[in-house]
Amino acid sequence: MMTQLDVVVKKNRARLIPFMLALYVLAFLDRSNIGFAKEAYQIDTGLSNDAYALGAGIFFVVYAFLGVPANLLMRRWGARRWIGSITVIWGFLSAGMAYADTEAKFLIVRTLLGAAEAGFFPGMIYLTSLWFPQQNRASIMGLFYMGAPLALTLGSPLSGALLEMHGFMGNPGWYWMFMIEGLLAVVAGFFTFYWLDDTPQSARFLSNDEKQVLLTQLASEEEKKVASHISEAISNPRIWQLALIYLTIQIAVYGLIFFLPTQVAELMGTKVGFMASVVTAIPWIAALFGTWYIPRYSDRIGERRNVAALTLLAAGIGIGVSGLVSPLLAILALCVAAVGFIAVQPVFWTMPTQLLSGTALAAGIGFVNLFGAVGGFLAPIIRVRAEAFFNNSAAGLLTLAGIAIVGSFIIFSLHVVRPEPLACKATQH
Repeated sequence: MMTQLDVVVKKNRARLIPFMLALYVLAFLDRSNIGFAKEAYQIDTGLSNDAYALGAGIFFVVYAFLGVPANLLMRRWGARRWIGSITVIWGFLSAGMAYADTEAKFLIVRTLLGAAEAGFFPGMIYLTSLWFPQQNRASIMGLFYMGAPLALTLGSPLSGALLEMHGFMGNPGWYWMFMIEGLLAVVAGFFTFYWLDDTPQSARFLSNDEKQVLLTQLASEEEKKVASHISEAISNPRIWQLALIYLTIQIAVYGLIFFLPTQVAELMGTKVGFMASVVTAIPWIAALFGTWYIPRYSDRIGERRNVAALTLLAAGIGIGVSGLVSPLLAILALCVAAVGFIAVQPVFWTMPTQLLSGTALAAGIGFVNLFGAVGGFLAPIIRVRAEAFFNNSAAGLLTLAGIAIVGSFIIFSLHVVRPEPLACKATQH
């Protein structure tokens, strides 16, 4: 039987998750679509492999160091104005990649895009802590995280189809890909100003009684947390552990994503285009199912650490195996990898929200995300350097796999608070 709190969570989920999911699809697509354009873009602009790796990663340099102040600004200015403004800005910048036809322009636009997107993802994590109780957050974050595989499932054929527009109105295919996908984010940013409420207190879709039920539950959870000030967050050794874990996760994620279209095309013996993009979508379809199921399972049993560790371990094994086997088995291994490194993240992000509250939570999320951004910057460089050092294309994948496996063992070493299992909670009502 549903409690009043369950009803409120359901209403919040219906109102916020489709919206957050759509924004994440656009954000993920706009930061990673250079992977689809890599081959043609490098040929047309004369961009070297090293310059491409630097440009793919430089996004994360500014993104990393602006994450903490961005989250604090969102806490001060409100989610509606903050998220709406940065979405419009990053959409225009992503569209501006259509005119980045030199190495200098490419690096400048990628840097500015990183600055614009810096506040989005940590802002979304913080937003879930304002609207959803602790015992629901893994499944809620799982729904949000479906934006990544959705972006790469829908974005793969979309980007591939836009690349086929090569020559339309005298422009290359990558021009149309950047322009159209960027402008979609601009439209979504303006919609944010209408749709999003800053906090449950200002929610237009909740009654006063529903607001009070949610706020009472959230307040009771806040009392159990150990830190509420920025200094307490940054000095907490468990936050540093979480930051290191997130570093390993993001190295695995972006070390694969930025090169996946090219890797799949090589497995198929073709170039990056519509057909290769369709096959590239297969691992992300698998990740959709894994990202829906694994966080829900974590909520149901009230277990975070072991679920996250085993999921990341599977991701590492899948990445490594994909560079050592036949094309068909490699695609299957990439499916395991995609499920692992996408599904681990919503479970992972419940951990800082168990430890921190208030300003400390906003800062702590930004701090952990900083390490993830560093991982995103290092990922393509690590992969390219490993391949060059060993003169073997599989070496980059095996290096990424090893880093992910190290991350899984660090998770096993964590001491985390077990949330109350939803199955047990249901029996109380």
